[in-house]
Amino acid sequence: MKALLLLVGWCLLFLLCWPLALVALVLFPLVWLISIPLRLIGITFEALFALLRAVLFLPARLLGHGKRLN
Repeated sequence: MKALLLLVGWCLLFLLCWPLALVALVLFPLVWLISIPLRLIGITFEALFALLRAVLFLPARLLGHGKRLN
């Protein structure tokens, strides 16, 4: 569905302003390639924060905090 909306948006842009649509078509792969390192940095920080959260909450989990006894 996301790809279909992107295609419809590009076709609409092509009808309204075809030079801008062609520039967007050429620059999209370049922007995607530039964003790959930034995505990797984001994944790394997300994993680092998940590890930090797991280490900080480990004592509470070992002591059984959050478990309800019936």
